Amino acid sequence: MRDTSNPDDKLDPRRWIALIILLTGAFLPPLDFFIVNVALPSIRADFRASASTMQLIISGYATTYAVMLITGGRLGDLYGRRNVFLVGMIGFAAASALCGFAWSPAALVAGRIIQGFAAAIMAPQALASINAIFPDHEKSKALSFYALTFGVASMVGLFLGGALIALNIFGLGWRAIFLINLPVIAIAAPLASFMLRETRSEHPSKLDLGGALLVALALSALIAPLIEGREQGWSIWLLLMLCASPLLFVLFWRYERYVETAGGNPILEPSLLNVSGLKRGLTAAFFFYSLAAFWLVFSVYQQSGLGRTPFEAGLAILPAAAGFVLGPFASERVLRFFGRYSAAIGMGLQAGGLFATAALISSDYAQFLSLALFLIGAGQGIALPNLLKSVVQRVARPQSGLASGLINSTLQIGGAFAVALIGGLFFLILGSATDARSIGRAYSLAAVAIALCLLVAGWLSAGLPSNNAVRR
Repeated sequence: MRDTSNPDDKLDPRRWIALIILLTGAFLPPLDFFIVNVALPSIRADFRASASTMQLIISGYATTYAVMLITGGRLGDLYGRRNVFLVGMIGFAAASALCGFAWSPAALVAGRIIQGFAAAIMAPQALASINAIFPDHEKSKALSFYALTFGVASMVGLFLGGALIALNIFGLGWRAIFLINLPVIAIAAPLASFMLRETRSEHPSKLDLGGALLVALALSALIAPLIEGREQGWSIWLLLMLCASPLLFVLFWRYERYVETAGGNPILEPSLLNVSGLKRGLTAAFFFYSLAAFWLVFSVYQQSGLGRTPFEAGLAILPAAAGFVLGPFASERVLRFFGRYSAAIGMGLQAGGLFATAALISSDYAQFLSLALFLIGAGQGIALPNLLKSVVQRVARPQSGLASGLINSTLQIGGAFAVALIGGLFFLILGSATDARSIGRAYSLAAVAIALCLLVAGWLSAGLPSNNAVRR
């Protein structure tokens, strides 16, 4: 297949304005994941909801989002990335309204699941469109802004959630964290319809519904137990789902090979993974997002160990936020000096920062913790755009949406594994202890485990071939 748009032939004069709109679509999904964490106590008090319902408010969104990313990316390739982006954005607004005006815990959980579905349709189009409308010499800068958005959304979510609840705008309380999306989308959606250029495969075909269903089942069987396992005590049904996931992936893979051999258009072309360096890049992405476990264990240390409020815990990660902001601006310069080793340099900085926090957190030199956190943020800001570029640019433009969904899904799966395994290790070591020193010791071991995962990711990314796939 060929793509209807080639940015090297004719530059889109509106591409930088379009980037702002695309980044809005990339910003909202992670924002709405993190912003809810701060509001959970208020939601629970308002609805008198159970702990399991509170978990569903988080996991319903996270699971649906991770499961549907590959299908969402493929939809953009087939039906037009602008069209699918708009459908996802409008759906996200409708789901946000349902959450904001939810009359019961069940309505809120339903709204969160729909939000996750809409986010998975919207988010891959941002990265895929950047890959389609920007020429190669501008792509690094555009991806740096994308990485900046990806990281800052998590930071803003923690601060904005606390601020909106504290301000209690119009007496809305926690509902404002969802309704704040509506004016943003009311501005962004009309602009998207005028400013985004449509890109898609030149010969689009029907969606592979069988493949979409099988990959959704396989990912659900894998991700749902990882997200719910610790909270649900690893019940038998979660273990059965986890055991079934490899079988479902094998069935999905065999079905996709059958569709491709028969001349059809599978949702994930098996031949795509033969592209030089793609499997290695995706494996690097899997280990890279082990950093998701850091936010969990560091937050527990701040709140349970030091007795800080969620808002104060958010303030504690300001140095990392500063690194997130500054890192992407250094990314292009790092790329010029270090070439294909740029992502590895960023991951090395992250690992160094994590090792430093492990050593400092329970020592007499905790005042240097801010510098270590800054290194973690800056490293992510440098590593992420270079990692994204190394993966997405390896596939032909008609498959940009699929590649975008694939790497985003891999990041989510890696994060879920890290939270389940490293988070589980943290709580296992901690046991019933509640004092700051014990929590600090458990944190240090978890931080070392995360740092080792990042070193593996750095080694994998450094070994990526420097040549790209044919850009047709």
